[in-house]
Amino acid sequence: MHRFLLPRPLCRCPCPCRPSPQTTSFVSAAQRAQQRAFTCAPPTSKNLPPRPKPPPDCEIEESFLKGSGPGGQKINKTNSAVQLKHIPTGIVVKSQATRSRSQNRKQARELLAQKVDDLLNGEQSRSSIVGEVKRKKAASAAKKSRRKYRQLEQDKAVATTPPPAVRESSVAIPGEEAQKRGCSAHENQVPDPVHEPSPVDSDRIRGKSK
Repeated sequence: MHRFLLPRPLCRCPCPCRPSPQTTSFVSAAQRAQQRAFTCAPPTSKNLPPRPKPPPDCEIEESFLKGSGPGGQKINKTNSAVQLKHIPTGIVVKSQATRSRSQNRKQARELLAQKVDDLLNGEQSRSSIVGEVKRKKAASAAKKSRRKYRQLEQDKAVATTPPPAVRESSVAIPGEEAQKRGCSAHENQVPDPVHEPSPVDSDRIRGKSK
């Protein structure tokens, strides 16, 4: 009896050129933060003093007023403007920058703290130091600008000025210039042709000599 062998099922072999699936690696947020490179601005050479804190409420008299100027009925018909009076110093400030009373109260206290700081500390106050830093920056920028344009003018003058050799050749001494002109005229002058005597003239000359 002959045995009939059934063919084996075709199996799919993995192709060697097919890339293997990449495994995803889970990185924590802390590791990602460490891998990132952050750049920060260098600190300024002169640290500014902190903003002054507003005085306590026990030293302040607060009142709400109606605003004035542009802004509509929300400003002119509501008590959104804030007026503060510092009892120890007598400084009075008013704020109506926004339509919100809470924001105006905050800004009024910041303004009052600045005024009190200027009065108590004088030149050592934060506003004075900030103004001095701004003036120095403006003076430095103006100085750099003047130096830049001065350098540009010098470069332009150097570019338009001819070299010394060209200037010496263009400006000549009068005597030497006359001699050069005379020599050049003499060199350029065409010599007169030599007149040779003809035979008739030679016979006449011989007859006269006899």
